[in-house]
Amino acid sequence: MNKLRSSAITQGVQRSPNRSMLRAVGFNDEDFNKPIIGVANGYSTITPCNMGLNKLALKAEESIKRSGGMPQMFGTITVSDGISMGTEGMKYSLVSREVIADSIETACNAQSMDGVLAIGGCDKNMPGAMIAIARMNIPSIFIYGGTIKPGKLHGEDLTVVSAFEAVGQLTSGKINEERLIQVEKNCIPGAGSCGGMFTANTMSAVIEVLGLSLPHSSTMAAEDLEKELSADKSAEILVSAIEKDIRPLDLMTKKAFENAISVIMAIGGSTNAVLHILAIANTAGIDININDFERIRQKVPVICDLKPSGKYVTVDLHKAGGIPQVMKILLNAGLIHGDCKNIEGKTISEYLQNIPDKSPTNQNVIRDIDDPLYKKGHLAILKGNLASEGSVAKISGVKNPVLTGPAKIFESEEDCLKSILNNDIKAGDVVVIRNEGPVGGPGMREMLAPTSAIVGQGLGEKVALITDGRFSGGTYGLVVGHIAPEAAVGGNIALIKQGDLITVDAVKQLIEVDLSDEELEKRKKRLGKTYSKIQKRNSFKIFENRKHIKFRGCY
Repeated sequence: MNKLRSSAITQGVQRSPNRSMLRAVGFNDEDFNKPIIGVANGYSTITPCNMGLNKLALKAEESIKRSGGMPQMFGTITVSDGISMGTEGMKYSLVSREVIADSIETACNAQSMDGVLAIGGCDKNMPGAMIAIARMNIPSIFIYGGTIKPGKLHGEDLTVVSAFEAVGQLTSGKINEERLIQVEKNCIPGAGSCGGMFTANTMSAVIEVLGLSLPHSSTMAAEDLEKELSADKSAEILVSAIEKDIRPLDLMTKKAFENAISVIMAIGGSTNAVLHILAIANTAGIDININDFERIRQKVPVICDLKPSGKYVTVDLHKAGGIPQVMKILLNAGLIHGDCKNIEGKTISEYLQNIPDKSPTNQNVIRDIDDPLYKKGHLAILKGNLASEGSVAKISGVKNPVLTGPAKIFESEEDCLKSILNNDIKAGDVVVIRNEGPVGGPGMREMLAPTSAIVGQGLGEKVALITDGRFSGGTYGLVVGHIAPEAAVGGNIALIKQGDLITVDAVKQLIEVDLSDEELEKRKKRLGKTYSKIQKRNSFKIFENRKHIKFRGCY
């Protein structure tokens, strides 16, 4: 610890002016000898993901005081990916991760806090908090706001993706307007993050596996009492971690990140996990790259039948044993490292000791290791002349992971969606959305609207979609995102013309256009500065004069 923080823990803030400021916010004489613990509260009514967080923050605050710490609560922002999806607002989404990280680091370091308890809900809350926690390396714990319970309509479980898919179903004549409105009104029943194994639930699972949240806490429902009890316990554990000096970088080892990747593959997690894990690992100084995802994918099967491509939602996973049950199955199969520790100071082998070796027989969410949904993981890293630096394909639920077809090219998500809803996309097409990367977008928007519309029209098995942008955790089908280099920085995806034959082959981990190197070079020379002009034209006001913004972990 630095000198200031050490004195804050052992003796309290010594100088009178500092003490007078703290007295004004509630410190008494005895409080100056307690560890000061930041409560980074992501509460807001912007999104159902975060609207239940304040009660957890207040519960944690009480527990910190009772356990011998002195809490100081502060706010941090969030944006709703579900609300901004398909709009210009989504260009702020990935940037919000950096803003969240910066705000937590700023508050904690400026006030010389001895530890931090971060509470978040929507997608970027989790990786944002983890980036800050890795940077500061003060004792830390994360409390996930919890998953939403499924919406219900005529006995069917609904999620936010149901609403996006219903739009495609409407345009293809599969449902009527009345059904669309019914889905819209019933798919989001209350507080919590999107209910399938989408990005928020994927990243909460990652944090649990890394040991920075309590076992079982990543799959709890937002509105259930156990979530409040978990928040209370988390605060207590954090005070203990400060006493024991258990730091995040003690837990965020290469083995721990490999464990997280293994669990993501087993549960069928979001493609965004690739982006976020790379960012967190990079901040922690751990050598993890996209090749590690492919290496682990080859060994770890998908054993959980979860939405978006499966049948069940995250509350079902929780009832079946949650992430600890998945980890125990993987541990017994030698697919995760049992010597990694968590914030309580226990090894994985220790805290999984009482978890059954096999999943319960009265459920169908978690399968045994010898009866998987897929024998290999679902997040494939594809390379080729369209992605020399890599891309990410989500192939869960895809019966035929190989498709060659003519390119249908779009320079933005909006243009693509309009074409899909106009029924212009046909079976066998390869839809290309470019200039949606970190630079070209700018902001690397998620493409849930077009992918869901394709699925809704019944083309999910018959069409491939590739982009230098990214996908929502709710996306599934033969989709390839994160193509690097992106179009705006000279990637070959910028050179494709309408009708060029493109092959997406998740079996051979290949993505390529049927053009020779010589032809690609000719096109690159002819293209000249066209894409730098497109980049400038698409520039969004928030990014003007902010060329220093970089996304940690983008390849």
